[in-house]
Amino acid sequence: MATLHEATISPRKDELVGPWLRTRSWWDGASEREPVGSFRLDDPAGEVGMECFLFGSRSASTLFVPVTYRAAPLPGAEASLLGTMEHSVLGTRYLYDACADPVFVATVLHAIRTGGRQADLLLRRPDGTQVQREPTATAWGERVSTVPQHDAEQPVSPTDGSDRTTIAGTGFELTVMRRVGDAPPGPALIGSFEGGDGLRLVVVSG
Repeated sequence: MATLHEATISPRKDELVGPWLRTRSWWDGASEREPVGSFRLDDPAGEVGMECFLFGSRSASTLFVPVTYRAAPLPGAEASLLGTMEHSVLGTRYLYDACADPVFVATVLHAIRTGGRQADLLLRRPDGTQVQREPTATAWGERVSTVPQHDAEQPVSPTDGSDRTTIAGTGFELTVMRRVGDAPPGPALIGSFEGGDGLRLVVVSG
């Protein structure tokens, strides 16, 4: 369960993510682009927020952009920091490229291994009431028991390519499809949104 808050955030997520996208090697140059769906993953420890965006374009690729939110800096991940936001309920939040966050890597591997799905969303209002919110995209793992685990305390080092990011781990390689499309074979995290179904977003090999 991912708990969301009705809150003000400054700067907004798009004000940090948009400029960062244009610096990536997998950016396809299409400026006419908008979010078409997102889902969240659940950190069992309840410490790290994980939100996965799909950005669509009529003339170019659909981009997959997972990010993480932390209450304190992630050691060794300075190059993957998109910036900080001030959240009116949670305080300062550090926004990272999720591919550099070991909690994201461990969570995705767990989902692919066990058949896990996107987190349920619970919106908490200022008056204390709560309401469930539907995600605008869904995701599920293919349930392959041989997929290895990753220790969420162990750092990871992503490598960006022209259409994907790869993360090498002990006994595995994780491929995050930045431009959704021609993914490699292997157990995968599958995503769907209103404009696309059965998208292979993250693939495990090794």
